[in-house]
Amino acid sequence: MKEALIATATGFVVGMLFSFFRLPIPAPPVLPGVTGIVGVYLGHVCFQFLITRFYS
Repeated sequence: MKEALIATATGFVVGMLFSFFRLPIPAPPVLPGVTGIVGVYLGHVCFQFLITRFYS
């Protein structure tokens, strides 16, 4: 949980800095991009689960 809070705070600060310097944000600005990132993470978690379940 601590890592998630640190990552969120860091992302917030980076977002503020990018806005301050009037740069485009370094993340997908639309919902499909964000859901794609979540999908990649869930695929990784599922693969790790299957590997440990069937091959250990």
